[in-house]
Amino acid sequence: MKAITHPIQQSAAFLLLGLVFMALSSCAATYRDHGYVPPESDLAEIVVGVDSRDSVAEAVGLPSTAGVLNDSGYYYVKSRVRFFGALRPKEINREVLAISFTEAGIVQNIERFSLEDGEVVTLSRRVTDQTVRNDTFLRQLLGSIGRFSPGAFE
Repeated sequence: MKAITHPIQQSAAFLLLGLVFMALSSCAATYRDHGYVPPESDLAEIVVGVDSRDSVAEAVGLPSTAGVLNDSGYYYVKSRVRFFGALRPKEINREVLAISFTEAGIVQNIERFSLEDGEVVTLSRRVTDQTVRNDTFLRQLLGSIGRFSPGAFE
């Protein structure tokens, strides 16, 4: 095998090697963490049947989400998403901590859920198709030509 000794050939070889390295490194997975779940040591301070909403907020912090029905509970959610090249991002880990309260605001239960416990919920979008139009300003302007009656200008 002949060694590369010409400076232009060496530059081209380094450029090619750099491009190969960049292509390989772009295929490496990257991760994004989102949310917060209190550690077990902080949760140990909460006593079921004794602590209130305020004492829970002081011990572990305010939740990222609260119950929508009469403030039924606190929900702490933490997730990890993997990005890999041109593929769609995939959630690989999710942890949900649910603290439920009685009507009097006292801690009733503390539960943990993971991604394996979850169910896929299909959201429906209710839009009336007849009123939704994708007209540009120019199309609306030109479309109104001829719709005027002579009586409208008097």
